[in-house]
Amino acid sequence: MTSSSPIRVMTPEEIAVNAGARAAPVKVPEPGLFAGRAMRLRQLAEGHAMRDYLLFMAELSQAQHERFKRPDAVALPAEVLVNSAMVGGLPPLDVATFPRDAAWRDELRALLGAMGKSAIPDPARALVKQLGEADDDWLERQADALLAGGAPGLEPAAAPLIAAALQVHWARLVVRLQQRYDDSDQGEHVAPFGMIDDPTVCPCCGSRPVASITRIAAEQSGQRFLACALCGAQWHYVRIKCTHCQGTKGITFQSLIDADGKTSEAVAAECCETCGHYLKQVHMEKDLQVEPLADDLASLTLDLLVGEQGLVRQGFNPLLILGEPDAPPPDPGGH
Repeated sequence: MTSSSPIRVMTPEEIAVNAGARAAPVKVPEPGLFAGRAMRLRQLAEGHAMRDYLLFMAELSQAQHERFKRPDAVALPAEVLVNSAMVGGLPPLDVATFPRDAAWRDELRALLGAMGKSAIPDPARALVKQLGEADDDWLERQADALLAGGAPGLEPAAAPLIAAALQVHWARLVVRLQQRYDDSDQGEHVAPFGMIDDPTVCPCCGSRPVASITRIAAEQSGQRFLACALCGAQWHYVRIKCTHCQGTKGITFQSLIDADGKTSEAVAAECCETCGHYLKQVHMEKDLQVEPLADDLASLTLDLLVGEQGLVRQGFNPLLILGEPDAPPPDPGGH
């Protein structure tokens, strides 16, 4: 495959015309977040060089869905802390400051139990068993490293399973906090989620995006949202603007071309010549089924080609740790 830049983006005039139809700036995780991801991963796995890995991730995402739909209670921040965060332009569930409840380890062990009963390859089964025997202190250190964006000390093989538990835990936190506000006398309370001072990180949990998505719903047509790699929330971010340096100059788009010369228009890399970073975009107008995290996993060839040009990946996908932070991606043909 080769890369090219045929993706059509809205002109500044078109963006201005559409600016009158404002969507909610933050979209909290939907009930079908993980089920939809599992379905997309299975779809993408067909005929893919990473088929086995994508199917394993589909099983894991389905297990996440079964956990996420449970009405489990979680410890939420006090109202005064939520208000303080919003006044300060900070995410109220920031992974760097919000105390991590031990309940996330319950999520992990439940996921491991479900995966142990699934039809997964023997090496994956051995990993599941080994992780199930890990002590709490080691798990907490791994969670610290993962939430820091893949810091040194993180075990790459165990990271996807640990990340899956943290994703369920933080998605539930976001949903429950929004529900608490929705059920309250809203005139006397501050909405927990809105745009924060740093638009490049999640306004709910402060994590980096895995990719961005352009939507096609009536009030959101053509608008871009960044998709959180951790909690699954999405937040509005203008198009043709770097998600690292926030610059608007030197933005180009690259996508894959298959052996038949057909461009893969559903997924593209938005590249910034100014700071040398890139983030993938998935386009619903090209494929209604796109899912940011799943399509990111299935397009590692694009990372490889863009990385060969010296660009650094801005997106973070906790279900596939590529080694040291900012390391080049692995060969997607070698599972």
